[in-house]
Amino acid sequence: MIDQKGIFNNIYKNLVTPILKKDTGIDAEYLTNFSLSLLTFSSNNRDWPLISRIIKSLNQEFCVVDKRLHQKICGIDFCNPVGLAAGFDKNGNAANIWKEFGFGFAEIGTVTKFAQSGNPKPRLFRLAKEQAALNRMGFNNHGAENLVKNFLKQNVDLKKHRKNNCLGINFGKSKITSLSKATEDYLTSLKLLIPYCDYAVINVSSPNTEGLRKLQDPILLKELLREVKNLDNCPPLFVKIAPDLSYKDIEDICQLIIDENIDGIIATNTSLDRLGFEQRKIKQTGLLLSEENGGLSGKPLQRKANKIIRHIHNIDNNINLIGVGGIDSPESAWERICSGASLVQIYTGWIYKGPQLVPNILNGILKQINIHQLSNVREAIGSNLEWIE
Repeated sequence: MIDQKGIFNNIYKNLVTPILKKDTGIDAEYLTNFSLSLLTFSSNNRDWPLISRIIKSLNQEFCVVDKRLHQKICGIDFCNPVGLAAGFDKNGNAANIWKEFGFGFAEIGTVTKFAQSGNPKPRLFRLAKEQAALNRMGFNNHGAENLVKNFLKQNVDLKKHRKNNCLGINFGKSKITSLSKATEDYLTSLKLLIPYCDYAVINVSSPNTEGLRKLQDPILLKELLREVKNLDNCPPLFVKIAPDLSYKDIEDICQLIIDENIDGIIATNTSLDRLGFEQRKIKQTGLLLSEENGGLSGKPLQRKANKIIRHIHNIDNNINLIGVGGIDSPESAWERICSGASLVQIYTGWIYKGPQLVPNILNGILKQINIHQLSNVREAIGSNLEWIE
């Protein structure tokens, strides 16, 4: 008998999870787009009685409300520390829905100035046994102007009127824009979307746009951040970095963040490092993982991403950190927070573990708060407290 209180999780476990146990079968990008189309329809028609009831049921099943999970960071109210990472809802099609899955915030994008189709398909691959994914999507999105239209279509409120629906927007450089004109490209997108984003992310770390990671060079990054910072009504700014930087490069970026009074860092993006799985064959192409282009995400990235968060927190514990990469359980989320992350984001882990992952993480954090006799989640940040069963 299906537990009515967990009906959506049961549907996911019975219909989707079996697909995710194999590398092959339904194409990973097709499955993602199909899921997003259902969410888009729901977001656009949330006032329909049936959809309204479904959304209410989602909220009841996945939302965990507790004041000990609340934080105010950079003047933004986060009702809980678990967010949806950028990359799933690139065009903001389901911007009004993510809070119903229990997320404390959602990051839309990556969005670019110009619409672009991204890299040739196939470009997204499951590594089921490793609970990982390889992607070389290439910032496929419909462009900044279209994102504004999507927000208007869904009646997404301007940030100054919005309650309990925290949205970040992740900005990237258009593929056709040269590095010398990258700043102008970012600025155009930001000017259009500032009214809608609680915080903005400058993405200079995707491995799938040629030359983009060169913008992590402190000199180029300083020029870009200064121009963005000077925009009228500029929201809190975060920089998303790659996991493949040397610690020296990370330290240089941290110093820049401090010097330029940037609000924080998101660590990390996907990795070009194959993390010990170089000989793993991608069945759809017949090539080894070491021979494939693209960034690796999911469980294999967990340890490396956590070390980077810990390293940055040790450099300066005043830098606001959002931890992402391989978080797939309450334990891994707690570890990332205790290593220095104020907030965490999930994507690949959420796909494999299903929507129940969000409330599981939040309830797990609350359990650890009780065990360690803390007042709130903020007290756990950078504490190095262990997970206790």
